[in-house]
Amino acid sequence: MEARGWKIAGIFLYVTLIVVLIAATLLEQVYGTSFVETHIYRSFWFCSLWGTLACVLLRVLGKYRMGMRFSVVWWHGSLLVILGGALLTFLTGEKGYVHLEQGKETNLFVATSDQVSREMPFHIRLDSFRVAYYPGTDAPMDYLSYVTCRVKGEERKEIISMNHILSVDGYRFYQSSFDTDWSGSWLSVNHDSWGIAVTYAGYVCLLFSAVSLLVSRRETFWSLLHHSAWRKAGLICVLWGISLPVLQAQPVRVLARQDAEKLRTRQVIYQDRVVPFNTLARDFTLKLCGSSSYQGLTSEQVVASWLLYPEEWQHEPMFYVKNDNLRQMLHLKSDHVALVDLFDGKSYRLEKVWNEWQRKRQSGLFKGWLEQHQAEKLEKEIRELDEKVGMVLMLKKGTLIRPLPTDGSVEPLSSLRVQAELCYNAIPFSKILFMCNLFLGFVGFFWWLRFYVVAPQGGYRRNWVYVVLKVGLWTSCLIHWGTYLLRWYIGGRIPLGNGPETMLFLAGCLLLGACIWQRRLVLLLPSGLLLSGWVLLVAWLGEKNPQITPLMPVLLSPWLSIHVSLIMISYALFAFICLCSLLALVVRKQVVQMERLTLCCRLLLYPAVLLLGVGIFIGAVWANVSWGSYWTWDPKEVWALITFLVYGAAFHWKSFPLFQRPGVFHLYLILAFSTVLMTYFGVNYVLGGMHSYAG
Repeated sequence: MEARGWKIAGIFLYVTLIVVLIAATLLEQVYGTSFVETHIYRSFWFCSLWGTLACVLLRVLGKYRMGMRFSVVWWHGSLLVILGGALLTFLTGEKGYVHLEQGKETNLFVATSDQVSREMPFHIRLDSFRVAYYPGTDAPMDYLSYVTCRVKGEERKEIISMNHILSVDGYRFYQSSFDTDWSGSWLSVNHDSWGIAVTYAGYVCLLFSAVSLLVSRRETFWSLLHHSAWRKAGLICVLWGISLPVLQAQPVRVLARQDAEKLRTRQVIYQDRVVPFNTLARDFTLKLCGSSSYQGLTSEQVVASWLLYPEEWQHEPMFYVKNDNLRQMLHLKSDHVALVDLFDGKSYRLEKVWNEWQRKRQSGLFKGWLEQHQAEKLEKEIRELDEKVGMVLMLKKGTLIRPLPTDGSVEPLSSLRVQAELCYNAIPFSKILFMCNLFLGFVGFFWWLRFYVVAPQGGYRRNWVYVVLKVGLWTSCLIHWGTYLLRWYIGGRIPLGNGPETMLFLAGCLLLGACIWQRRLVLLLPSGLLLSGWVLLVAWLGEKNPQITPLMPVLLSPWLSIHVSLIMISYALFAFICLCSLLALVVRKQVVQMERLTLCCRLLLYPAVLLLGVGIFIGAVWANVSWGSYWTWDPKEVWALITFLVYGAAFHWKSFPLFQRPGVFHLYLILAFSTVLMTYFGVNYVLGGMHSYAG
């Protein structure tokens, strides 16, 4: 009875914690970050909630330690060590900032907790500050503070930059900001010797315990992997989609195609990197028209013609205005308008519309939900149209295209790299793959319904549909990873810096995972096509506004690829789990199929949860290196933690009788996937935060 009481108490605290974290992220949108930090994250009751949950976990581990395997105890013990480190940071750590002026020495920093100056056991002086740019561009690559530290009479020269900290006598300095005239630098200060050391020790233990849980033959994952049900009959499923542009005749004067083709390989500086002219022209036409060509003209012809014949092209109806309200406000007769239609002489008509919309919003005229929704759509449409107009005006003024400087300060691209980028621009890999994958997926899904739901029968492995799906999956995987590596080569860095790029990586993980695991569970063969098709569709929609740009300074870190890769792989596994659970509810009356799908979900939970946990804490290390704090309760961090906690409950299916009922177990996993969607999409596009650059 005592054991049951501890279990009930643990479940209650666990659920309460998840609810509080969800509520905190929502309250932050209403009352602001300072409110939730004061009343929730830094409050006594919130710390007590964590502490009580840790005590219950410690009590359970102590009570059942004899029946638990070493890896399980090690994993949970690592989490307790991490919580202990967080408690030490909360109790003993100090955070603040210091403003260094060039040539002036100081030994004081301002604590963020009470805005009172604290003394440091050494002096620090700013010698100079500068911004490092990407070659030939105005895009910052790094921010560097050159400082001198005087410790016990000895001076030493140091450099502080993004992702490169300075540590002196337990004080850690991070580049935070700088004065606009470059005469001063703002540094974040963190003094947390005990908390960081204990927390990092917990991270190391967590990593090794995760590996142990996956490779030890005594663990549940190993027994699930070699379960006898894998040798029984398997399954199959997945989708389709198509869209083609329609071209029209073009009457305006244009540059001849053969002359425009000569511009394709000319190198220019665009979006803060060196590119062939084809990339700039393709992006310009795609953003303006929604397609990489316009009425049979190549993108090079469009851009060159705008430059050569602007008086004619400004009358060309290239701007699509899809919002009815905006067309009425601009008094437009058609949904396709020309540049001159947006001006009354020198007066910009869109600016008047924007001012009018702002006046109505500030007056509180948009009261109902429907009116607010329509107002938001109108705002988005105005911004998009204004961006297109601005891009054309930049082209006409000559500021959009920047030729390579002739002084040799910028190294041109090699011919191989130019040809690689031209190849990548010419073939819409994401569009082709998402259409093919979805089509094959739907074929496999209806075939599976026919043979395993309507009229179950065996012999699927010799069926031609199985062969087509398998060949299609492997082909798609090879092509996708080939194009992903090509994008890596073109951009000069791993493509994980924004939303579309992370979706491309996620699609690759889904395809590769399906290729590896389809021999164990044939269901994953069409599932990989289906899921990767949807993800590639999202990536393709994001690439309709294409950019392959250098990363912002904070993302120039070796931790980036490790952190994002682990998180994306875990999301891919959670997507597989969700699909398996959906199919399990469909075939719940077929005992063999239900057993295999349940087994698949329980098996995939192990690497999914463990990779998510390790990915979160590697992200914490990255945050500590970049911002001086391994946990800031940013919405993305909080929702990643919520996802970890929600799936962590399913991870303990043996301990909860309710989860041993397959129907309940699969329904829970389907609902749990909503936390993944919220973490990736909801935070990026709704909640915001420091991680919003991924959107």
